[in-house]
Amino acid sequence: MALDFDLSEEQQILRESVRRFAEAEIKPLAAELDDKEEFSYETMKRMGEMGLFGVFVSPEYGGQGLDYVSYIIAAEEIARVDGSHAATVAAGNSLGIGPLYYFGSEEQKRKYLPKLCSGQALWGFGLTEPDAGSDAGSSRTTAVLDGNEWVINGSKIFITNASTDISLGVTVQAVTGRRPDGRPELTCLLVEHGTPGFEARPMHGKLMWRASNTSELFFNDCRVPRDNVLGQQGEGFHQMLSTLDGGRLSIGAMGLGCAQGALDLALAYARERVQFGKPICKFQAVAFKLADMATQVELARNLLYKACWLRDCHRPFAREAAMAKLYCSEVARRVATEAVQIHGGYGLMKEYHVERFYRDAKLLEIGEGTSEVQRIVISRHLGC
Repeated sequence: MALDFDLSEEQQILRESVRRFAEAEIKPLAAELDDKEEFSYETMKRMGEMGLFGVFVSPEYGGQGLDYVSYIIAAEEIARVDGSHAATVAAGNSLGIGPLYYFGSEEQKRKYLPKLCSGQALWGFGLTEPDAGSDAGSSRTTAVLDGNEWVINGSKIFITNASTDISLGVTVQAVTGRRPDGRPELTCLLVEHGTPGFEARPMHGKLMWRASNTSELFFNDCRVPRDNVLGQQGEGFHQMLSTLDGGRLSIGAMGLGCAQGALDLALAYARERVQFGKPICKFQAVAFKLADMATQVELARNLLYKACWLRDCHRPFAREAAMAKLYCSEVARRVATEAVQIHGGYGLMKEYHVERFYRDAKLLEIGEGTSEVQRIVISRHLGC
């Protein structure tokens, strides 16, 4: 029979190695980094050495040459321990490396990908603007061709990995003209750090992913060479939509990992916490919560892995990617909520990791397209 739910031996080894790394090197630091809102360059370096960047990129450009399921497993295992580190990995691969790998010229690939795939550097994905979030087609950032240079003006917000000390630059979607039907022509441009007129500022005071890097980008008569176009002029919107399809799988992996991590914490606590003379996991009210949580996590994993399998088979996967992102993110929120409930008052204290999972889960229903947008995407695939 063709139906097979087993992971390959290589995928199983990858899961075990990433899990050991996350438990040993990220988990002991996660709470402190979250509290300080501190991006860790040391764990970033170690994740690069582990091969967690460029997982799906050809070895020709410094990547691991693995399938997308393998990449998602790696992201899931990091998220099982900490959302901030998972965000760095997910954005680094899907949003930073992905567009360069799939749409970049040979020269652009060879210039940037080896450093990005090694984890020595990061790259941002400049799509969201203060007035253009879910409506990405309403970008106001402009790029005007002046001789052999593009002059960029505008701003972006909520951009991951764009303002660290090792950030090389960003891919920016900008309006470069008008299409025959009157809609804006959107083009993606590559802007390196150090380019005059370009500034990236870290954002602080976040509810979640406090140890990941989130940035505001500002372009004030920023000039880049004409050849800094990613792909062809006018292909920006198509590139962004394609990138978001892959990014939704990454967010799905983060949701799945968050849910699994919260379930693990709740189960361990329920076995240890004694009330009325026995562990609370022996009480049906708690046992049924755990049973429901485990069932939802298993359903989420199967849906996400199927979507990734479709991508690896070069079959249409956009509908399934939206479904996986939607379901995994909402499962993360439900499971994290129940995990806090099982912890009771202790679940509200920073001393217990579960409160961080509760906070981190919320962004998954907003980033890479809100849950409402995912339902629009799915319904359109249904022909509504």
